[in-house]
Amino acid sequence: MASIRQSKLESLLKRDLSDIFQVETRGLGIKEMVTVTVVRVSPDMSFAKVYVSIFPSDNAQAVLVTLKEQQSYFRGLLGKKIGRQVRMVPEIAFYLDDSLDYADRIDQLLK
Repeated sequence: MASIRQSKLESLLKRDLSDIFQVETRGLGIKEMVTVTVVRVSPDMSFAKVYVSIFPSDNAQAVLVTLKEQQSYFRGLLGKKIGRQVRMVPEIAFYLDDSLDYADRIDQLLK
């Protein structure tokens, strides 16, 4: 169960990373839409798991590799945005959230 501080930091990271992705992914050659779906922060608030949804999902693994290669770049941008609101900007790790693809596949099977 997450504490109130963790929940607030999770929502702050989700909002600001979404803003960063809207602007910065084009410069990295990512043409797909990257959406932050869930952020989970460790209890000591030093590490954050960021789950992203990528549309269209045809090239999702390649986009995820690009995001993982640029983790320090995104952490630096995040630090510029939230540096005065938190003591320490957490390390971030990106994971693919394929729950939308899974739901779509189940929907297709039910039809």
